[in-house]
Amino acid sequence: MKDITSKKIGVLMGGLSAERQVSLKSGAAVHQALLSQGYHAVAIDVGRDLADVLARENIEIAFIALHGRYGEDGCVQGLLELLQIPYTGSGVLASALAMHKLYSKQAFAASGILTAPFHHFRRDEAVRLDQLSFGLPVVVKPVQEGSSVGVSIVKAVPELAAAVETAFSHDEEILVEQYIKGQEIQVGILDNRPVGAIEIVPRNEFYDFEAKYTDGMAEHIFPARLDPALYGKALQTGLSAHASLGCSGYSRVDLLVTAAGDCYVLEVNTLPGMTALSLLPEIAAKGAGLSFESLVTKIVESAGLHTRVH
Repeated sequence: MKDITSKKIGVLMGGLSAERQVSLKSGAAVHQALLSQGYHAVAIDVGRDLADVLARENIEIAFIALHGRYGEDGCVQGLLELLQIPYTGSGVLASALAMHKLYSKQAFAASGILTAPFHHFRRDEAVRLDQLSFGLPVVVKPVQEGSSVGVSIVKAVPELAAAVETAFSHDEEILVEQYIKGQEIQVGILDNRPVGAIEIVPRNEFYDFEAKYTDGMAEHIFPARLDPALYGKALQTGLSAHASLGCSGYSRVDLLVTAAGDCYVLEVNTLPGMTALSLLPEIAAKGAGLSFESLVTKIVESAGLHTRVH
């Protein structure tokens, strides 16, 4: 096999989703890290002409630094498979499942993994609190968005209509979940193993878009403030969630850990952020002693060695 450092790596960034600006930051950081380690890497701002660009640039490996729709949901992964270009992260099915909150929750439940009770609604269906099997507060979210885009916590009846409208402005389907009070814990998975769990204490009510991408809007505590047994349980829950969707390589799993010691899975992020404020690089650094450059190297080498292309 051709030495991976001599292969041309396309760092796919930007894209067409609501998370475009975050992806540009992730991609720029990854691109710089690859260059600093001697890789032949080029930055590609992804548009609908991606297939033509990949061919014109003679890309041999794709490092996917996209977030959200058309990048994290299996679309780009499917294109890369058709073009026989190895790529980083999970495959088509796992990517699609993880991005779709309804189907991922069903997969978690089938694997015996705790997830918040929920109801699913389509745009033409009325959302009324008396239809729900649980009461306020509730969390309203689009089925297929990341970075907490379109997510609201509803504590009073008059707030519901606006929250539903916000969620439907991002998707044709939404979830209304029972609100679970607990510590916000994120588990980093690398090489299909948990490398640590970090606790997030946001200044806002929850770890929303602003808290995720604004310096100083959330406190990061590593390791998470859990007793040893519960810490181990959180790591195992994260790994089980990663495995239940068929994910490969790396991911970041978001949990809520209650005072009673229950670990509720919120979602699996198959292409977690790779910015200066992102959590997977922080977990990898503190939990596995990996610099950002080393983390990027491990991810890209995994793509070269464990390709799904035959």
